[in-house]
Amino acid sequence: MSEYLSMKKVDLMIFDFDGTIVNSAKDIASSVNYALETLEIPILREEEIIRFIGDGVRELLRRSINKNYQNKFEMALEIFMNHYLEHMLDTTELYCGIRDVLDFFSDKTKIIVTNKHYNLTRKMTDYFDITDAFEEIVGVDSTPYRKPEQYLLKSLMNRYNIESSRTVVIGDGINDIIFAKNACAISCAFLNGLGIRKELLSLRPDFSYEEPLELKAIFY
Repeated sequence: MSEYLSMKKVDLMIFDFDGTIVNSAKDIASSVNYALETLEIPILREEEIIRFIGDGVRELLRRSINKNYQNKFEMALEIFMNHYLEHMLDTTELYCGIRDVLDFFSDKTKIIVTNKHYNLTRKMTDYFDITDAFEEIVGVDSTPYRKPEQYLLKSLMNRYNIESSRTVVIGDGINDIIFAKNACAISCAFLNGLGIRKELLSLRPDFSYEEPLELKAIFY
């Protein structure tokens, strides 16, 4: 956990999804490699695919497909989506402590902002019975803007009439930290998600944590 002198008062909590609320790496990587293998494109190690997560499914597939096979991108995308819809919950689970964290901050306005599609995110939150913990879920297809564009976060702060100094963005990716900083909000990095620890810390987030339950000691 990062050094801090006192707990920070917040009213709006913006949560990333993959790698922050759910550990979904194996199922995403499995569906990527299924698409690649189906189209006879070289498959990748799971660790490689995980590094590509964070900017939405189209970027995930573009980065995963060997440059010599980019002409198969649209077919790979369709195969991936069909497979992932069927297998997205094979091994995916909530990070330990997340349910307790959501209950602890029940009086806060909490929103999921993700570069994952809304319907996929909602399917998961319904499955884990946490949908009602959030005021809303903002997927990559929910608005014309996506993380880390500042307008998206500023529009949410305006909608709920909450200042940036009382808004925290919690996530495991560099997009989450930049997203917060672009809108002058508080940044909080999850160091044990899917993101790369060194990259996250190099951005000097306001807070960082190793396990979700630590959030209860950082914010109130």
